[in-house]
Amino acid sequence: MINVCIAGSKFFGYQVFERLKNEVNVCKVIAPAEDDRLAVAAKAHGTDVSVVHAKTIGEEYMPEGVDLIVAAYLHSKISHAALAKSKHGAIGYHPSLLPRHRGIASVEWTIKCKDPVAGGSIYILDDGWDHGEVVTQRWCFVDKDWDATALWRERLHPMGVDMIVEAVQLIQNNGYDKLPRHKQDERYATLAPRLKEATS
Repeated sequence: MINVCIAGSKFFGYQVFERLKNEVNVCKVIAPAEDDRLAVAAKAHGTDVSVVHAKTIGEEYMPEGVDLIVAAYLHSKISHAALAKSKHGAIGYHPSLLPRHRGIASVEWTIKCKDPVAGGSIYILDDGWDHGEVVTQRWCFVDKDWDATALWRERLHPMGVDMIVEAVQLIQNNGYDKLPRHKQDERYATLAPRLKEATS
């Protein structure tokens, strides 16, 4: 089994943990609060938990021997030094078809832009925000009656959990070197900042 650190939060992080805890060795969980659903589940399972409510997760929170970091609804940046402590760095899920809608409000911008198609991307974390190489992508149609909450709940959330689990399984079964990957095409990049920042 590979050693995995899950850094994330809320119901999304909880579901990723529940799906992976018996398939890999989840050696560490990093969550933003003691009562976060991911942290509570990990502690109940006997997994080491660090509570980190900061913009950047430093290397001091990363245990030795980590093979892979999984970002699961993570709103902090993982420092370069922390990434370097992981044998295979980190993968994460972004609820857009990268490089479109890079940023914290990607689902909201999908609705705001009236995109007929949405999707999710598994990508390799690097020093930028949502800039790393893309491993895999999936798409879905956007129902005209959905708001951002409905799009996330009905499609992008379950899609993301499945995609993360499948990527980790691929790494464990076939090796990190077998991961497909391609660079994002900067010609199609758009930003998705918080809407209140974008409209002020």
